[in-house]
Amino acid sequence: MGLELYLDLHSQPCRAVYIFAKKNNIAFEFKQVDLSAGQQYSEDFGKVNPLRLVPALKDGAFTMGESVAILKYLACKYKTPDHWYPADLQRRARVDEYLAWQHMTVRYQGSRIFMFRVTPLLL
Repeated sequence: MGLELYLDLHSQPCRAVYIFAKKNNIAFEFKQVDLSAGQQYSEDFGKVNPLRLVPALKDGAFTMGESVAILKYLACKYKTPDHWYPADLQRRARVDEYLAWQHMTVRYQGSRIFMFRVTPLLL
């Protein structure tokens, strides 16, 4: 069994994982998880990610969630070009620093803007 990525492409973290895998020619089976239909609450998906969040990865018997962790896993396993996730410890530390920062600042604030500015327009 090959690599499976469980994604809802309406989700920014899912799109990041999807684009990274495509850009690096990483073969995977795309598993659509429709969050708006509640598919993340299915029993089968709960076996992949007990937290019932996307993105999620299944690589044989190994499963994991969290977009940043998945990106790091893919970069290391598939030995992507060094500019994605550098081998040099200090350069890699800068990438890790940015990934931690953006996840809790840029992405969080962007989500809030979408919720409060865009969502009401859709109603």
